[in-house]
Amino acid sequence: MQHDQQGDGSPTTGGGRRPRRSRLLLISGGLALTLAAGGAAAYKYGLFSDIGDPVSFEKVQQTASTGTVAADERPGVRMPTGPKAAFVRTSRLPDGTQIGRTTLTGAKSGFTGDVWVWVPKEYDDPKYAKSAFPVLISLPGGRGYPTNYWGTGPGLGLQKAVSDGAKAGTSLPFILVMPVHNADTKHHFDGSDIPGEPKMGTWMADDIPDFAKANFRTFTSRDGWAFMGSSAGGFGGLKHVLKYPDRFKAVIASGVDIVPDSPLWKGNTQAMDENNPEKLAAKLIAAGGPDVYVNFQIGTAETGRDKAEKFMKEFGRGPVHTSLQVIQDGEHNGKSYVRGMREGSLEWISKVMTGPTPDPAVR
Repeated sequence: MQHDQQGDGSPTTGGGRRPRRSRLLLISGGLALTLAAGGAAAYKYGLFSDIGDPVSFEKVQQTASTGTVAADERPGVRMPTGPKAAFVRTSRLPDGTQIGRTTLTGAKSGFTGDVWVWVPKEYDDPKYAKSAFPVLISLPGGRGYPTNYWGTGPGLGLQKAVSDGAKAGTSLPFILVMPVHNADTKHHFDGSDIPGEPKMGTWMADDIPDFAKANFRTFTSRDGWAFMGSSAGGFGGLKHVLKYPDRFKAVIASGVDIVPDSPLWKGNTQAMDENNPEKLAAKLIAAGGPDVYVNFQIGTAETGRDKAEKFMKEFGRGPVHTSLQVIQDGEHNGKSYVRGMREGSLEWISKVMTGPTPDPAVR
């Protein structure tokens, strides 16, 4: 049956216009039903969504600028140096924390890619306004471009694992910095400066820390800088800690490859050796330090444990401290690795890193 249309576009029934009051009741009733049935979804995807809005992570500094909290620096604390990045919100977690994304052009690498960031609730607590926070650079497996699955949403549980651990006293309240770690969707770059290719090693080891220093309260020493990563991302984190032990102190490397395997190396043995964790570990042992801490995570339902144990046997000595987190029934995926972090790896890395210090003068 075809209905006639009124001037407002609504159909008529029985040849008459619906009374205004009835129409308002229907509209308001429908809205109430929508909110009751799926308020969270309506907020995330509908009229009330704030996903994509600008977001700031320096609320406590905004308070400090009013004189409520002094913002003078403490020894070992680096206040944000700027320039500030422009973030847009990609997720809002139930505890009120949020994930933001920005696009960064690395000053040293020249590479442009997206970076996601999450800060814990403690970061906005006025009693920590003069304190640095440890940074955990979190790298995904797979292509790692154009997104980083640790940052595109809270579904894997990484952010909640850190929050729950901080609340329980088993984890430091890490800032999570989650960049892309490949330059395109076709190749693996091994988190390295492969000759003739985008400088993904410089992006990771220089530009990403510089970005964090520009935007957040960070530690001046390596005691506040670490990596975590899965699969290819675990390789990148392991390699950077061993290659730059003066900058980074620890890594959680999950389901990890141990040696470079990108076809882009094209047999360039010298360049590969400069990015080979086995070669780098041997060099660090010969140099006598500084000490680094490597935690491997392997699920019992995946392969690769033999590689991790071989590395630990050959290079887990002197300044290279190694441990293994075995995840029962764990598979080669992010959810399994987050479970391993909850079961022990977050506590392990928190013991070797430096955490924020509250100001006793602020309650």
